[in-house]
Amino acid sequence: MTDQTLKTTPLNAAHRALGARMVGFGGYDMPVQYEGVLAEHRWTREHAGLFDVSHMGQCKITGEDATAQFERFVPGDYAILKAGKQKYSLLLNGEGGIIDDLMAGRPDHDGLFVVVNAGNKDEDFAFWEANLEGDAKLTVLDRALIAIQGPEAAEVMAAHEPILAEMGFMECARLMLFGADCYVSRSGYTGEDGYEISVPADQAERIWNTILEDARVKPIGLGARDSLRLEAGLPLHGHDIDPSTSPVEGALTFALSKSRKERADFAGADRILKELSDGPSRVRVGLIVKEGAPAREGAEIADADGNVIGKVTSGGPSPTLGKNIAMGYVPPAHAALGTALKVIVRGKTAAAEVVAMPFVAQRYYRKPKA
Repeated sequence: MTDQTLKTTPLNAAHRALGARMVGFGGYDMPVQYEGVLAEHRWTREHAGLFDVSHMGQCKITGEDATAQFERFVPGDYAILKAGKQKYSLLLNGEGGIIDDLMAGRPDHDGLFVVVNAGNKDEDFAFWEANLEGDAKLTVLDRALIAIQGPEAAEVMAAHEPILAEMGFMECARLMLFGADCYVSRSGYTGEDGYEISVPADQAERIWNTILEDARVKPIGLGARDSLRLEAGLPLHGHDIDPSTSPVEGALTFALSKSRKERADFAGADRILKELSDGPSRVRVGLIVKEGAPAREGAEIADADGNVIGKVTSGGPSPTLGKNIAMGYVPPAHAALGTALKVIVRGKTAAAEVVAMPFVAQRYYRKPKA
């Protein structure tokens, strides 16, 4: 795809005015960095970073049958999801593979508000159009999506709307914010506290610039977004998970609700339940690479004897840890924490060790229990 055919978000002019370096990503012209990936990564971990994620897909699924129809293809229990809550889930194919990962919630009483990945959104929307039955209706939303992430994000946003400070992790609401009709959730893709804010496209630049007036906030590009999510141990669809990967292989079993496993009434349930009982053939693990260059996507993983047993799916330097980290797939026999492995980077073998994910502790805001 050439620069001439890349789509743009409503914030494209704002990025260019800020001097962003733009690249093609998911079919969109997107900012990969402003002052630099390392500086932006550290700023987000220490203060508050502002991200344009408007390339992602946003939709609503409404109607009396909306929840039941949505649940046919995801393993989460949305029937019991209350207004003001959202859940991470997985859109599954008939073989239990992950078509996409997504967020779906109830910011109001009008069905489900769903956010999907940019590179998959057209296929996801077509899938739902073809498969939703009864009176369940898909409405694709043409809105911008802004994320603010970092330890100072809550204070920044509370200055604009105090009620946002009272939201807990994975809570959501539809409210007037910056004089616009917004969907807000306390969530993100960095491991930090923060919010994702869906805003009307024609209001996006004004809202973006208003948030940036706070000295605690800087714009952050996709480069730092990727290193932040890697440190947080969060998978990227199309790299760490894909339509051949099951939730069990992908170490995403937390997305399988107990009630849904008992009912086994979702796409791919046979394979997934079998893997839960018998074990998968491979599993996603975290790795610390102890020497040499970073192990990036495609690097081979070998056992202690040098036998190739898997591949790296994401990897790079961790600015927070000062070490090279990676995630990839290995057989369960080699997945125990502390297992000594090797990675092969540009023909050179380096020592690696299986470690727990997230690599850097997540700092989501949990409400104090009453």
